[in-house]
Amino acid sequence: MNSQTVTIRKMLAASCEEVFDAWLDAAGMREWMCPGPVTSCEVTLEPRVGGRFRIVMTAPEVKFMNTGEFRLLDRPAKLQFTWVSSRWAYRETLVTVELHRREAHCELVLTHERFPLEDSAGQLVKGWTQILEKLGGHLGFRGNDRPSIQDTQNA
Repeated sequence: MNSQTVTIRKMLAASCEEVFDAWLDAAGMREWMCPGPVTSCEVTLEPRVGGRFRIVMTAPEVKFMNTGEFRLLDRPAKLQFTWVSSRWAYRETLVTVELHRREAHCELVLTHERFPLEDSAGQLVKGWTQILEKLGGHLGFRGNDRPSIQDTQNA
């Protein structure tokens, strides 16, 4: 299956522990997991390896259902989870969030893999960039984004 990988980097004025914890806080996530026209977000999380999550994003005249399972929770350095979206015909993709201490800041590196070639990588970059911008605002800082897109071949 042909797929693509998108990587986005974001510098945040928070500790890696604070950023890690934000990914497992349903109440907080409702504030920042809202890309583009999304006006509200319902979040249910089971923050443990093997635990499931459900994120319903509501935009004018449409709702997007996103579900997945936590594969790795290594506080404060790394989270990995599957991402299954109604927007992409419920195909399973994989998201990895790596956190690196940079003096008083945290560099977040988000990699979204197995994204189908027929779907827009540009849209994915835009959506995750908006989400990470809102996460930065939630944590109290806005940094610079440096997205990249790579094509990969999966057998």
